[in-house]
Amino acid sequence: MARAANKAEAGGTAHLVAALAKALREQQQLSQEALGRQIGYTGSAVSAMETCAQPASDQMLVKLEEAIGTGLGVFEKAREFMRLEKYPPQFKDYALLEQRALTLSTYVTFVIHGLFQTEAYARALIGGGYPPLKDERVEELVEARLARKALFDRAPTALIELIVEESALRRVIGDQEVMREQLLHLATCARRRNVTLQVLPLDCGLAGEHSGCRGDMTLVETPNHDHLAYLEPQDESLLVSDPAKVTTYAHRYAKIRSQALGPRESLGLIERLAGEFQ
Repeated sequence: MARAANKAEAGGTAHLVAALAKALREQQQLSQEALGRQIGYTGSAVSAMETCAQPASDQMLVKLEEAIGTGLGVFEKAREFMRLEKYPPQFKDYALLEQRALTLSTYVTFVIHGLFQTEAYARALIGGGYPPLKDERVEELVEARLARKALFDRAPTALIELIVEESALRRVIGDQEVMREQLLHLATCARRRNVTLQVLPLDCGLAGEHSGCRGDMTLVETPNHDHLAYLEPQDESLLVSDPAKVTTYAHRYAKIRSQALGPRESLGLIERLAGEFQ
């Protein structure tokens, strides 16, 4: 039943990859079993890919390019679009913006931002959500989330800011070891030259005021220097382009940043909290 559902839900890229893989395999007079041996999969796995019962994973696309790509680069090019198809529908448009952004300025309240998550943290977070997801879907979403990290090393360099609530650093997702690994990874990210990371402490306001009480936000500058705001409340996706509204979000973000610890203090706090998860 799961594979039948996969066939029904597979996107256009998955079907195109399946057709190309079958055509190139047959052109090279390879059986499904023979191709499977070349790429480290079973013949039944190749069959499932060609029928979209189990669309190609990112790793399978890499192997297909090496084995039958014939220098065309089709499977390599398909990797980005296959990853996009694995994202939740409400996230796909933003995912394209994120990959191409010149600057990202993000404020998060409850959990570590997806770009900064470790594999174990992402798996615990996605797997523990509601409604419950099948294990295969959890792994797809984890793989897609980790692939977003390519933005850190992209050329031209993207400038990335993150302001994270201290409560998100203390909230246990997974277990103690998952959190320790996550915070150490966050500290490593904070040392990147294109990353500015700040923590909004629990006692951020002089009289308890809190400029970030309305929730998460991301400010995006596109390659065309357009400025957008992205919000994701309760699995919905809102992309704001109205200049007046984006300006309001930008001012709110600036106020939040003014209440946050500086980068050096923030790094010290993250490292101290990591030491508490033993």
